[in-house]
Amino acid sequence: MTSITEPPATSPHVDGTLLPDLVERWAAATPDAVAVRYGERTWTWREWSDRIRRLAAGLSSLGIARGDRIAFLDKNHPACLETAFAATTLGAAVAILNWRLSGDELTYAMTDSGARVLIVGDEFADLATSAVAGNSGVERVLTLSEDGDDEYEEFLAAHQPLDVLLGVDPEDAALLIYSSGTTGRPKGVVLSQRALMTHTRNVGTRFPFAPGDINLVAMPMFHVGGVCWAFLGIQSGNASIVLRNPDAASLLGGIAAGATHTFFVPPVISGLLAAGEQATAALAGLKRMGYGAAPMPLSTLRKAIDAWPHIDFVQVYGQTEIAGVAVTLQPDEHRDPERSYLLKSAGVPVPGVEVRIVDVATGEDVPTGEQGEIWFRSEQVMSCYLNRPDATAETITADGWLRTGDIGHVDTDGYVYVEDRLKDMIITGGENVYSPEVERVLAEHPNIVDAAVIGVPDEKWGESVKALVTVDAPVSAEDIIAFCRQHLAAYKCPSTVDFVDALPRNASGKLLKRDLRTPYWSKSARSI
Repeated sequence: MTSITEPPATSPHVDGTLLPDLVERWAAATPDAVAVRYGERTWTWREWSDRIRRLAAGLSSLGIARGDRIAFLDKNHPACLETAFAATTLGAAVAILNWRLSGDELTYAMTDSGARVLIVGDEFADLATSAVAGNSGVERVLTLSEDGDDEYEEFLAAHQPLDVLLGVDPEDAALLIYSSGTTGRPKGVVLSQRALMTHTRNVGTRFPFAPGDINLVAMPMFHVGGVCWAFLGIQSGNASIVLRNPDAASLLGGIAAGATHTFFVPPVISGLLAAGEQATAALAGLKRMGYGAAPMPLSTLRKAIDAWPHIDFVQVYGQTEIAGVAVTLQPDEHRDPERSYLLKSAGVPVPGVEVRIVDVATGEDVPTGEQGEIWFRSEQVMSCYLNRPDATAETITADGWLRTGDIGHVDTDGYVYVEDRLKDMIITGGENVYSPEVERVLAEHPNIVDAAVIGVPDEKWGESVKALVTVDAPVSAEDIIAFCRQHLAAYKCPSTVDFVDALPRNASGKLLKRDLRTPYWSKSARSI
């Protein structure tokens, strides 16, 4: 580990408006408390601040300044967070890249980001070399390893900690996250320091930490569900356990090491439930579990609530363009027998977030309870899509409302229900079918573990409704269709059902419906 120097008597900036404040506050207040654990390595707040300041000084020596961008490519590693804090100390931003990208996709993202420095895990060095070869903008590559014997550590050791912020403004870009779009090239979502700090404060009210609590950072940090989740524990001054891989052994190991708070996507929860009583018992130490990024099947959610009666579940709904979370369903709302219907809702907006439900055709607000596009307004909203002014203008209105592209409604008590993506609407015989409405009914079936609904070509109706399901006990397609007919208008019910072993999802847990549709539409004269 690098030698440690004392932090200056006065931290460079701790008024709570800039991202580096999250660490500097605790480096001053509790310097010897544990900040981060990663494998066998541990850093205190003093040590972590020192590392971040050294990295900032090193990046500054390379000419990185306000408005520049750095790329990070690796599985979860504390260096990702260090890079974010060091870059924002300089007014620069970090593009956290999806390590699952192919070579040409990675080259595109690095070129689009304009990154001048790349920090890359040695596991992805060959992929990065190919990408850099096609991108003349990258001037320096620093390699990173799990054990700390690497160029990155040498770079930190070669520089003295930077003690001042260099002309940084809350509106400066801080993170660049490439959205998980299912068509075309992904768009770079630019999140400012103000947006991230506002999100951390707003969502932090829904995830309180007590002294001694430990945050488990398990989801990939190239997604806001990973990196922005990490900020919540850091804000509270609690230790964080960073997992490189969210496999079952690592997850259970992190929980056994004392983790009390975590965020999982629903498939992870399903996997833990399926692992048996030993895995279920291993979660005894958890206090609060956030979940989201994909719909949670009601059957799975109810099993989780029953399996872990001591855990406070918090459902989250949002998107990258609003820095992560905009709406939450709180623990007491998960276990309210008088309002069990709330399990079908996403919850209510977090403090600082406004919501509207807007008619897609007219742009006018719809009456309470009616469906429309969900719009949000908040200081959490992204600054723009990088290099995409037209897409930005299509997404953010002149008065600051974010068009989510999601269809839903708000009930009389202010609860938000998410019912579809605009592009996922099925039009059958002139009637609009919103697939999540059907999926929620399928999720109520006692034998269905996971479900997706898509439109497939139909010569008579244009499209017909197809369900793809995974089950945990034998059931016929006819029984599933009959079940749906008990709860839905006939035109909304699946006309066919396919049984699959698993449904395709991206790293953030969202269904890849384009992948599901492709086999059915590939020979059609048109696409959806």
